[in-house]
Amino acid sequence: MYYFFNEFYFCSKKLRATIIKNIENQKVKASFLYLIKKKTESFTETLFATLFDKSVDVNEYMNILELEFKSLADLVCKKEFDPCRNRWTEYMDKLPKVLEDLNKDAKFILENDPAAATLEEVYLAYPGFYAIAIYRLSHLLTEFELPLVPRLMTESAHSKTGTDINPKAKIGVPFFIDHATGVVIGETTVIKNNVKIYQGVTLGALLVDKSMQHIKRHPTIKDNVTIYANATILGGDTEIGENSVIGGNVWLTKSVPKNSIVSYQSSVKIQEKNKTYVR
Repeated sequence: MYYFFNEFYFCSKKLRATIIKNIENQKVKASFLYLIKKKTESFTETLFATLFDKSVDVNEYMNILELEFKSLADLVCKKEFDPCRNRWTEYMDKLPKVLEDLNKDAKFILENDPAAATLEEVYLAYPGFYAIAIYRLSHLLTEFELPLVPRLMTESAHSKTGTDINPKAKIGVPFFIDHATGVVIGETTVIKNNVKIYQGVTLGALLVDKSMQHIKRHPTIKDNVTIYANATILGGDTEIGENSVIGGNVWLTKSVPKNSIVSYQSSVKIQEKNKTYVR
């Protein structure tokens, strides 16, 4: 009995060691991804607080941000002498302009949403504004070629708001996302100025194929366009002309001229005992 127990223990220990070795070998492929994700989330929250929380000491938080930025750069920059950790000063220099744009976004939301009472409410309680803010801050990082971090920043906002904006999309000022949940804005989307979109809107690709990686796959939305809830607009050649209104539930794969009103019509059947109404 004792011999059997020892043999069982030895086999279990050997099996355990083999399993651990296999896990460690596979973890090498994942590198420090989880650590990068957690550090990016911390950097994102610190950055947002620095720009929008009046109780925060900006000088103190900028020092924290610099350390967090360089720590992230050390994890994601592959080359031994990659200068991306030294891009902090350039990034910091552009933050006042990004903040100016975000203040314009917030004002645009306040002016267009009857439910918004104050700018403070927009800053604190509007998931659409938060998603736009993190998009603008992450988009700026794509200009400095800091890998992975911009995408993780927008994914952090995605998990909090339900709004998925690729950091490489190009979005003008001001911009308004109302309610935010379910909004998808693809990588090569171009959105001009004074655009308003509502929940559930998708600005996506007509075809998803890896061979299209370096091709414009997502639509262009011109100035002063409003896109209502659950509309879907697809394709890199699709353009929505200036001053157009795209109604709820519309599905578009072709361009729309300026000053257009596009609507989706369906009949609704309501039956009450022996009476039927069609609307």
